[in-house]
Amino acid sequence: TENDTTQSDDTQNAYDGYAECVQIEFDPSLTSVTTLMGHLFEIIDPYSVNKQGIDVGEKYRTGVYSTNAEHLTEAKCYIAARDDADRIAVEVLPLTNYVASDNIHQHHLSHFPEDHHLCHIPWDLLHKYRP
Repeated sequence: TENDTTQSDDTQNAYDGYAECVQIEFDPSLTSVTTLMGHLFEIIDPYSVNKQGIDVGEKYRTGVYSTNAEHLTEAKCYIAARDDADRIAVEVLPLTNYVASDNIHQHHLSHFPEDHHLCHIPWDLLHKYRP
């Protein structure tokens, strides 16, 4: 689909408040935010603050961001329904600005599978839902 976001060399500059994220487009008739949250919680450490894998810093905080208020409500309900909800450090906030990362980061592991050692997601989990 067409993406109306911009790409910028600014992603290489000093931290300016952004969080590294993945943009997901989905068909709500085929899946739900709740299902996507389940997948997210398979690959993140939901208790970690400003850290995922070996990456540390505020831009590595874990969050769910959307321009759709219903998506945010569903994400909050998913978290609230968990037994460990009081320990979860995942922020759920409206998306106010999205800037695509530089091309080198787009589908990076598909282009450079030898870099998997830099990724905190186990290889089998990374490919769990592939057809």
